[in-house]
Amino acid sequence: MTSTVLITGASSGLGEEFATRFAARGENVVLVARRADRLNTLATRIETEYGVTATAVAMDLGVPGVGRSLRNTLANKGITPTSLVNNAGFGTHGKFTDEDSARIAAEIALNVSALVDLTHAFLPNLTGALINIASTAAYQPTPNMAVYGATKAFVLNFTEALAYEHRRSPLKILALSPGPTRTEFFDVLGTGDAAVGNFQTSEQVVSTALRALDSRRTPASVVSGLSNKFSAGSVRLAPRALATVISGRLLKA
Repeated sequence: MTSTVLITGASSGLGEEFATRFAARGENVVLVARRADRLNTLATRIETEYGVTATAVAMDLGVPGVGRSLRNTLANKGITPTSLVNNAGFGTHGKFTDEDSARIAAEIALNVSALVDLTHAFLPNLTGALINIASTAAYQPTPNMAVYGATKAFVLNFTEALAYEHRRSPLKILALSPGPTRTEFFDVLGTGDAAVGNFQTSEQVVSTALRALDSRRTPASVVSGLSNKFSAGSVRLAPRALATVISGRLLKA
């Protein structure tokens, strides 16, 4: 039976790259995001170029109960995903007290609540891989991006815990932590001040994830980019207060 990969936030950036790379491996893909026009265009291109089935599902993931809703939608189409890439998410930037409360709530709903709900809904039937997108922002407090960094720290810890729980299962569970990546992330963020470190392309980041999945022993988490790995590793050796000060200066807090 052909495997099927469910990818959220699939209309651009990392989600689009994951979709095309898995399709190139001969896997069917389910593309989920809000922008139906982009999803349909991508689905058509994938089916034409790779000869697999690409199913587009336009859906707002930042609502309660999204896991059950999407699972039922796919079940009605006869689709049971064997792998899941939780890529959907966005960031906010600025002093916490100046941020819009509704925007913050939406950020937490998508970055954390939806990811957990989707994982809970689909995990029992996964036999291939579960990839959750964290960030290098997960490795230290991030002044001026306090909520975003906290949501990604949650994703990292949550995913590593799941990997341990399923350590005797053939399912591969991976937290992928990119640094600055050339996607629409910074357009949505509204500033480039959060771009700490060297930019990578979506292709480079997804290649990091696929290499980890293809390795004999997939790690619970991986940081994309050599300089990012060094930074994430070194910050764990620094006193937490110092790490916060450095992060705050880099993020222009």
